[in-house]
Order: sequence, then C-alpha cells, then structure tokens
Amino acid sequence: MRRLSLLVLSLTLALPATAQVYQWRDAQGRINYSDTPPPTGAAKTVKPSSRPKAAAADESVPDESGEGVSQNPAADGAAGEAGKQAKEKADPSKPKTMAEKEAEFRQRKVAAAEAEAKAEKDRQRAAEVARYCDQARSQIAGLKNSRRVSRFNSEGQRELMDDTARTAEIERSQRYIDENCK
Repeated sequence: MRRLSLLVLSLTLALPATAQVYQWRDAQGRINYSDTPPPTGAAKTVKPSSRPKAAAADESVPDESGEGVSQNPAADGAAGEAGKQAKEKADPSKPKTMAEKEAEFRQRKVAAAEAEAKAEKDRQRAAEVARYCDQARSQIAGLKNSRRVSRFNSEGQRELMDDTARTAEIERSQRYIDENCK
C-alpha cells in the first residue's frame, strides 16, 4: 500500500514537468503564453524554466519593444509599478486590467467627493453671506425708521445713539452691503 501511494505521488508531481507551453503573437502584436495551442496554429513550443524562482526573479527578458521586462513583477516593487504605468500610458491601445480600472474608479470617486464637499462649503458660505446681508439691510432700515435707537456699551449699559452715531452706523452697514452683497 505504501509503495502504491508513493508511485501515485511521484506521478502526480511529474505531470507538470511534462506539460507543454505554447508561445505566439496575437493580432495586436503581444506575446501570449498558454498550455493550449492558439486557434491559428502558428505557435512555438517553449520548455518551462527549471531554474529556481529566486534566480528567475532577478533576471529580465526583453519584450517585443526590446526593453527588459522582469519575470517576476511582484519582486519589482514600486519602481516596477511606476514603469509599468508609464508604459501603459504610452500605449493606450492596450486593454486595461481590472486593477487599473478599479484604481481609476477610486480616483474618480475621490475627485467627485472632493468636488461635492467644495460645492457644499461654497453653498454654506453663500448662505452665510446672504444671512449677514439681510441682517445689515434690516439694521439700516431700523436705523433710518426709528427715532430712538440704543445699544449696549462695553460695560453692558444701555446708551442711546445720537444722530452722528446713527449716521456712522448706517454708513458702516452700507459699506458692508456694497462690498459683500451683490
């Protein structure tokens, strides 16, 4: 029983080593790799690499443009990602990956949220200015129509405004309206 399970295990481990890998160029000129041949039949059989993964991560293979492309994009880090994004921006004909689409969606969502927050802040500011303008107009109307106007001084006592103080207050309120209320 032990020999049988050892034989099955060894055959299972040997299966991936005998698999064929096909390489071909598609209509856009990109190189594709697959374990099934392309429908056109113009494919080259490639042997899978038997090198350790650590050695494969350090080397790069030239792509169709002649530039080196790393075999292990996860090992490239941020510099590799920036280079990849720069290449993709240079070639807009390439379809975008789901990660790129997701990143663009999140950027649009953040931009929309920022625009909405700015618009809300602008609306609040406009409402506040309108309220102050209404108060200034009401104050001018009250100062012009009343005979006796009083206000509280710095000690908290009520004092009556004379004609010069009323005129100065009307002018101050009118200047505020002219500058801020349009």
